[in-house]
This record gives sequence, C-alpha cells and structure tokens, in this order.
Amino acid sequence: MNWVWMAIGIVLLVVGAELLVRGASQLALLFKISPLVIGLTVVAFGTSAPELAVSVASALKGDASIAIGNVVGSNIFNVLFILGISAVIVPLSVMQQLIRFDVPLMIAISVLVWWMASSGGIDRGEGSFLVFGLVSYTVWSIRQSRKESAEVQAEYAQEYSPTSVPEKQGKTVFLLTRVLLVLIGLGILIAGSQLLVVGAVGLATSFGISSAVIGLTIVAAGTSLPEVATSVIAAWKGEKDIAVGNVIGSNLFNLLGVLGCASLVSPAGLPVSSGFIGFDIPVMLLVAIVCLPILISGWEISRWEGAVLVTCYIAYTTVVVMVETDHPSAPLPRNVLVYGAVPLAALLSAIGIGQWRIASNRKTG
Repeated sequence: MNWVWMAIGIVLLVVGAELLVRGASQLALLFKISPLVIGLTVVAFGTSAPELAVSVASALKGDASIAIGNVVGSNIFNVLFILGISAVIVPLSVMQQLIRFDVPLMIAISVLVWWMASSGGIDRGEGSFLVFGLVSYTVWSIRQSRKESAEVQAEYAQEYSPTSVPEKQGKTVFLLTRVLLVLIGLGILIAGSQLLVVGAVGLATSFGISSAVIGLTIVAAGTSLPEVATSVIAAWKGEKDIAVGNVIGSNLFNLLGVLGCASLVSPAGLPVSSGFIGFDIPVMLLVAIVCLPILISGWEISRWEGAVLVTCYIAYTTVVVMVETDHPSAPLPRNVLVYGAVPLAALLSAIGIGQWRIASNRKTG
C-alpha cells in the first residue's frame, strides 16, 4: 500500500506544480514582471514546490532525513540526470549571466550549506539566513531583468506568456481565475506531499531501509518530476536557456528556500547525520562545481557531456543503494569520494576549461 500512496502523491505533486507554475507565471506577466525573472524564479521555484512541500511536511513530522535527503538528492538529480538527459536530446546553449552569477552562487551556497551542516544540524537562525538569501536573490534578479536584451525577453515570453487579456472587465476575471489556479495548485501540492511522505516512511520501515536513502533516491526523483518535464520539453522544443535556467534556479531554491523553511518549522532545527556530511553533501557540492566548467566549454552542454552526467547519476545511486543494503561489494563512501568522485570532477573540469580556452583562442586569433 505504501507504493500506492507514493504513486498517488507523486502524481498530485506533478499536477499541483503544473497548476501553480502556470498560474503564478501568468500573474507575473500580467503585472509586467520580466520574462527572464519568471523563467529563473517563478517557474524554477514553482517546479521546486514539491520539494518544499515534502521537506516541510517531513520536518513537521520530525523526519529530518527525508527533508534533507530530498533537497540533496534533488540537487544531484537535477544537474546529473535532468541536465544530462536534456543535453542528450539537444545540446544546451547557455546564457553568460548563468555562468557569471547564478552557477557560482549555486556553488557558494552549496559550500555554505555544507559548512552549516558540519556542526551536526541546521538551526533556525541559519534557516532564517537561507530564506533571507532567497529573498535577496529574487530582488537582485528583478533588478537585473531591466538589463535583459529584447531577444531574451522574447524567448521567455513565448514560453510562458498568458493568453490575451481584455483591458476592462475581462482583466479582473483573468486575475481571479489565475489566483484560484495558484490556490488549487498549492492545495494539491500539500495533499500530494503528505501522501508521498507517509508512503516513503512506511516503505523505509517495511524494508528496513533508512529514511535518508528513500529521501535521496525515490522522494528526490519523484519531487523533481516537474523539473524533468520542464527541462526535457524545453530542450525538445529548442528553447536555449529554459532547460538550464530551470535547473539552476530550482537548485538555488532548494538550498535557500526549502532547507531554510524546513529548518524554521522544525522545533529544534534540522539534525544532519554523518552520512550526509561525509558523503552526500560533498557529492552535491562536486556536482555543482563540475557544472561550471562544463557550461563554459563552448557555452553549451554537448551530448557526450550529457551522457557522462547521466552515467554519473546512475553510478551515484548504485553506490547509495549498495552501501545501504550492505552489499558484499559495497565500496566505502569515503573511498568513492577520494578515488572516484573527486578525480572525475577534476578531469571533467580540466576538459571543460581546456575546451573553453581553445574556443577563446579561436575567437581572438
């Protein structure tokens, strides 16, 4: 029965996120908010609403492992699997703004979260700081949007623009229906998150699997389905930056908004286990770091780079499951980091930087 609850919960999360994203993005455009800001904040944050709902619900129930595992697992899944599979479909070109600001910010926040967690937990004060960071990032994005080119605005407007709105009575009706759409989406999200958490905890208990592993794998992948749909469809349609911007924006929201809010609603903050501190969060940080050189190599993610990212996600998930099930061949997480993940991250970074230098020399030559 736990599988049934989880399946129903995931479906509700996807439906609720879709309603929330469409309603919120159309409201934003109605009030003349920049299309790029909608793409990197409203849409990206909206697709991360399932992570917020599940992590907050888990924190309220006292299951910090699912709350943290959901965030860490989702961030790893977003970069390795979603960007990877999207790039395999169509090589993804990247805006310079993402490389100059958003991706470095994602790396910096990942380091900050690791430092906060290293004390054994993320308390309410640190959670408040993370939420404040999300507000600051959103304000910065709105100000930065004034400098957007007409081409960028047209790209996002085409993807997320609302239908034509009458100027008089019809505008009020449009506004009310979109507000109702957002409220219905939020309600469905809350219901879906409750079912998913109940099913995940029950599944972990029945199979003797830790809540942390369930959060890192099944829950993380399930709550990331809206990001999968958004990025894959955007890649298929040839939209340049939506696939990448959605992932980077969602990761920032997960780190700042989801972890921050979950820490605030938990009576004693979020305790973080040694497994997260010693393995999963460092992997999340390495994934964020590798993202930068891959993006600057030719200002795109090529198909072969996408295939490498997907392979890395499969390898990571395999290691997590083997360690949890005490498989005889299970490697030690520390060895995986020292002899596997770190060297691979260094190799990919070197290749990406090398390709970027070659491309730069050709332009200046």
